[in-house]
Amino acid sequence: MRVCADCGCELDSAYRFCPWCGGPQRRKLVEFFRPHVRDEGMALRVSRYLTEDPHVRFSVWNADGVAEAAVSLEEDEADRLASFIAAPRPPRPWFSRLLDSARSGR
Repeated sequence: MRVCADCGCELDSAYRFCPWCGGPQRRKLVEFFRPHVRDEGMALRVSRYLTEDPHVRFSVWNADGVAEAAVSLEEDEADRLASFIAAPRPPRPWFSRLLDSARSGR
């Protein structure tokens, strides 16, 4: 067990955030993402820095484990990227919208 740097409560080392106060337990969060089959052997690493200068950094790794390129985004651009990547919802059929309108009296 370790102790939260923010509130002092005990917590398991697997926690990224304190379950008691929500304080970050790491200065950086990292995730790796598998590539599409056409980019076999590559990987995308995304790091979120929880420092005084918060940002998100993307790096492309080759099969030898070497970063070939990297770019950092400020928080607002990272939010915009997340919205862009989010799967778009297909439009509802016109008759479903018509039924909803009829039910609500519009």
